[in-house]
Amino acid sequence: MATQITCKYKSDCIIRSEMSIDSNDIPQRIAQFFTKYPLRTFDKRQIMVHANDELTSIFYLVEGRVSQYDITASGNEIVVNVFKPKAFFPMSSAINNTPNKYFFEASTSVVVHVVPAKDAVQFLKDNPDITFDLLSRVYRGVDGVLGRMAHLMGGDAKSRLLFELLNAGNRFGEQQDDGRVYIPLKEVDLARHTGLARETVNRQLQTLKAEGLLEVANQGLIVQDLRSLEQLLDTL
Repeated sequence: MATQITCKYKSDCIIRSEMSIDSNDIPQRIAQFFTKYPLRTFDKRQIMVHANDELTSIFYLVEGRVSQYDITASGNEIVVNVFKPKAFFPMSSAINNTPNKYFFEASTSVVVHVVPAKDAVQFLKDNPDITFDLLSRVYRGVDGVLGRMAHLMGGDAKSRLLFELLNAGNRFGEQQDDGRVYIPLKEVDLARHTGLARETVNRQLQTLKAEGLLEVANQGLIVQDLRSLEQLLDTL
């Protein structure tokens, strides 16, 4: 059923009318747009975009996970974001026409649609409700980044690792039949996400394992209960 809209200006009515479209169809409309473009695959650990690359295309992620990271002056890789299926990136450079400063790497085997950047930007301009949805997701991501920064600047190794486990568990965790959560990250991944040395990550994982909070599994970790990790983080 259409929603009655009262506007002062005709242009406002057009925008607000488009924004009133049922948001449930947004994922379908995004997929319909991007699937018109060719598919490409990347192997695990393959670099999809290098820092300072001139970007003429963006990617719509169909399968797998992609890490966005920077390299510090000391040569350490610091992951700043991870994309999962239905994400499209890197939109900041496409929208703002600014140089890309990050590496984008396939964390797993990846399948993407490759889309000209100008087409993706025009798609957002033509669909303000989808742009609003993207903005909403960006702000949720910013909240996560700010939380990570707070723990990186003021937390100890344990709090930094707990925050990353919670973040990964909520975003990528796979619920098991017994209620536990499988997180597809290994020590080396957690080190890149937290900025901690791998040896430090190992010690902290062993402590959490001894406390009965997680188990080391094949190619990842199994957390007994994410709420228990959150409660522990709140006490630190």
